[in-house]
Amino acid sequence: MSDFKNLKIETEDRISLVTIDRPAVLNALNKETLEDLQEAFQGGLNGQDVAAVILTGSGEKAFVAGADVSELVHLDPLEARSKSIRGQKVFEMIESFPKPVIGAINGYCLGGGCELALACHVRLMAKDAKIGLPEVKLGLIPGYGGTQRLSRLVGKGRAMEMVLSGKSLSAGEAERIGLVNRVVALQNLIPECRELASKILANGPLAVRYSIEVINNGLEMPFDEASRLEATFFALSCATEDSKEGIRSFMEKRKPQFKGK
Repeated sequence: MSDFKNLKIETEDRISLVTIDRPAVLNALNKETLEDLQEAFQGGLNGQDVAAVILTGSGEKAFVAGADVSELVHLDPLEARSKSIRGQKVFEMIESFPKPVIGAINGYCLGGGCELALACHVRLMAKDAKIGLPEVKLGLIPGYGGTQRLSRLVGKGRAMEMVLSGKSLSAGEAERIGLVNRVVALQNLIPECRELASKILANGPLAVRYSIEVINNGLEMPFDEASRLEATFFALSCATEDSKEGIRSFMEKRKPQFKGK
């Protein structure tokens, strides 16, 4: 995997730990970091030696504390729109990644950091971390998909309150409204993410991939259309060698040996 300026990537047992590594600025997202993320997810993370991704921030203070404000100062409207669209495309790529992406929120998760976490398939959060979209406090709005993903995840009312007030939530509040899946002690955050990834990887890889696709795309469709999409992918899963192996192993009371075929 390529060397990156602002990312560290370590792979063990087919699980890649991707760490955003700009601790001096609380891992703030700048243009280079977004480019690194795009290259990583398009490149090495898509290889056969990686089956799941854990995304976190360097140090104990921040996951990602927001966008790099220094890049916003001199933007004109056209440049700002282009910047927003570029970031949205990177996060859309993470959200639609065919392998599970687990966000390990180890500290401040604000603005662009919250939007990055929202693009992950699952989010675990350290108990002392904070999460929110405070852009209105700078006279801005979220620009990397935050208004849309947040409202789909926690509902319109809660999203309106968070975005319009700019307030940050504690880990407990975030878990209560369904913004994160689970709250854990900081020292257990990465181990629990690895344990969750391992549980997912014990399942049929094609079934996991199809599930990600159906859930993501189905949310954007009317219910009847989404149900037909589910039926189509259920049929595809029934045609795989993995499904035959999974059914046989269940009946024979043994662990399945999935091959991703």
